[in-house]
Amino acid sequence: MKILLDTSVLVAALVKPHPDHIRALPWLAGEKSKTTELVISSHTIAELYAVLTTLPVSPRISPGLAWRLIRESVEPNTSLVSLTTSEYLATVKQLSDLGVSGGAVYDALIVRAAQKAHVDRIVTFNVNDFRRVWPEGADHIVSP
Repeated sequence: MKILLDTSVLVAALVKPHPDHIRALPWLAGEKSKTTELVISSHTIAELYAVLTTLPVSPRISPGLAWRLIRESVEPNTSLVSLTTSEYLATVKQLSDLGVSGGAVYDALIVRAAQKAHVDRIVTFNVNDFRRVWPEGADHIVSP
């Protein structure tokens, strides 16, 4: 099974005091097996770094620690899926056609990466946001 992990799941898995840490951690650490492949969107690396370095936790997560968490815990356990320029443009066009605005574009880019990678599931704590930008794929979007 191929699973794409959203930023919301990665943040919760990496930050022990996060309220959803217990639910998210198995998806990054415990779900490793010969039958499960974890993927993330290349966009997720930037989003994850941004969230980790601004998260209101004490002590704060420094830029160096955020990079180390990504490098040591995310990179070795996931495959990265990147979009081309035409895929970015097509995604924004699709949102325009759907009448969807604002920050939903980031979820749509992750959906596009999931489609490109032919994943079986997108795992996110923001199920409704993802279903809004990919209504026809609603059955592929699950919460941890």
